[in-house]
Amino acid sequence: MKPEDLGWISLACLLLASTCRAGDPVPKPWPLQFHALLFENYTSTGKLSVVDLWYDSVNGRNYNIIQKQLGQKLWDLEWNNGTSFYFDLEHKTCKRVTFPVGILRPNFLSDAHYVGVQTLDTFTCNVWAKVDFITYYEDVATQRPVGWQFYTGRFNHVITFEEGAVLSDPYWQAPSYCFTEEAELQEESIESGLILTSKGQEPLKRWVKGLSS
Repeated sequence: MKPEDLGWISLACLLLASTCRAGDPVPKPWPLQFHALLFENYTSTGKLSVVDLWYDSVNGRNYNIIQKQLGQKLWDLEWNNGTSFYFDLEHKTCKRVTFPVGILRPNFLSDAHYVGVQTLDTFTCNVWAKVDFITYYEDVATQRPVGWQFYTGRFNHVITFEEGAVLSDPYWQAPSYCFTEEAELQEESIESGLILTSKGQEPLKRWVKGLSS
């Protein structure tokens, strides 16, 4: 085989690969507002939680109400200005957390790598992976999210998904004790289902930057 033939073969392979990528399924952007009930499994520790998720991109906010199995109930209130509150209403404790990137944008899976078709929780799903941050499963038939796994091992299984559902404004107010000196401002999140610890911020910033507009 001549060297120039190898060049043409390489070019043909590149064009074929490009064509295949262009024909890959595209993940459906999240609705601007939705409510989801999640079953959360920490695969590394076996800890289980039920998460009541309220996503409200219109108003730049996100709420995770996390009930740990036979344990604490944590209220995780996140704002697009980079401030988040983690509070326990029963014990009246609160931590303020700063996260410059803010909440995930509806199109946060833009440019995700298509993995292929897999089965999750009996659903046939298209699967995408994003910069070692998240693996995302979407039902082929309905394009509803079925689940996602973060790089930390936290796996969220979607139980219900209500597009357009909105939590009324009074519920978005953090309690007064979140604004005292004891509610110390920290540099990274602890429990959030939709924002990252500092370990994962840098790769996330590379592709979140520019999605906020």
